[in-house]
Amino acid sequence: MRSARFRRSRRASAVALASALTLTALAACGTSSSDDNGGGSPAGGNSDPAAPLDPKTKVSITIDCMPPAAKAAELKEWKEDVTAFNKLYPNVTIEGRSTPGQCLEPPRFTAMLKAKSQPDVFYTYFTDLPQVLDNAGAADITAYVNDRTVPLLKDIDPGVLGSLKSDGKLYGLPTSNYTMGLLVNRKLFKQAGLDPDAPPRTWEEVRAAAKKIAGLGKGIAGYGEYSAGNTGGWHFTAAAYSLGGDVVDGTGKKAAFNDTVGHQVLANLHAMRWQDDSMGKTQLLKWGDLQKQIATDKLGMFLAAPDDIAYMVQQLGAQYENFGMGPIPGGRNTLAGGNNYMIKNGISPDKIKAAIAWLNFKNLSVGKGQFQWSRTKADGLPVGVPQPNFWLGASKQQDDAARTQNATMPVANFKTFMDNPVPGKAEPPKAQEIYKVLDNVMSAVLTNEHADLDKLLSTAEAQVDQVLATR
Repeated sequence: MRSARFRRSRRASAVALASALTLTALAACGTSSSDDNGGGSPAGGNSDPAAPLDPKTKVSITIDCMPPAAKAAELKEWKEDVTAFNKLYPNVTIEGRSTPGQCLEPPRFTAMLKAKSQPDVFYTYFTDLPQVLDNAGAADITAYVNDRTVPLLKDIDPGVLGSLKSDGKLYGLPTSNYTMGLLVNRKLFKQAGLDPDAPPRTWEEVRAAAKKIAGLGKGIAGYGEYSAGNTGGWHFTAAAYSLGGDVVDGTGKKAAFNDTVGHQVLANLHAMRWQDDSMGKTQLLKWGDLQKQIATDKLGMFLAAPDDIAYMVQQLGAQYENFGMGPIPGGRNTLAGGNNYMIKNGISPDKIKAAIAWLNFKNLSVGKGQFQWSRTKADGLPVGVPQPNFWLGASKQQDDAARTQNATMPVANFKTFMDNPVPGKAEPPKAQEIYKVLDNVMSAVLTNEHADLDKLLSTAEAQVDQVLATR
């Protein structure tokens, strides 16, 4: 999803590699395939696409977004997982590509697709699917993915898998997901006489709590909001979803936010900004600004995804104990997104099978790979952030228990968020273009006391209709 791309690119800028591309072969036990392009050996193959990869098959695959050297712990775990994977599939060579530009920068990602230079297994966001399909970039893996090749398939949230489907065909497998909630500064809540274990559940409660927090003085804002860099439109969408509204209608061709819900979103922000003076005077904020404010105890709450918490601790020096989360106010729907891997269109069936075997081992197995929480804790990485968590049923229970057992943060602070899940709703089509238009609406409301809300919505509606009318 595109919003995650903005978040991750900011976080990664401090550790991005200077080189544009580093290709590193990591499989200690793997061997190269018998043909020139690593397409696979017929000696061990199985022509049935639904059958798992035969361990005897010799094949080599390239995989996007291997952790860079600057992320030593993550790279260590990647190498360990390759070694463990090769004990199961000794004839598969994993070639990891550490390529910050492909993982984090939209222009380079688009250029890669157009040049068809993506690795065999490449990293995308949920909302990248239309662009990938427009460029015929991903293989249809529907026939390859089943409960034999991905044993926990039935326990993956169908909404998450649905984000990777088009016309009923599956084009990717998830690595993480997120839904937005209300991130709170527990210290400021307590100082303002509020219960941090019971964050506001309605927008009326948000407004009342924001006034109390702002009443602490010292330049503290009760509630924060974005209005620049496409993040204002992103948050307008989240707020509209929370009230049961939408941004684009069911046809995908018309704007749907110029209604009572859209007006309610803006009217509430206008009231907090100008009547209550609970949002602070500094506006035109973008991703990273609110995180800095809440991490330094200058902001009481804002809409966020749970991974913001790990970012603030790891990058801004904050303490886990200072933060909590509740479900998004309103609770009708919440903006959802996530990350995944797709498999390059046109590669051999054996390569596809090897890719699915790797993705299952690394990203889709409770207790292994990215869900090996005891290892994550031992390596000094955060454990206990509520998401990614796309599991259902017994897998969710098992994973939740392991997270709690190995938590490096007070998981009780996120109990209200976890115990009150809100249905996730995907970002609209042409999300970034729409968000850019809606940034103007958000910035006007937050910087102009006399903003005409109806006119802002009407103008934005016409502009978004134009965006949706062009391919």
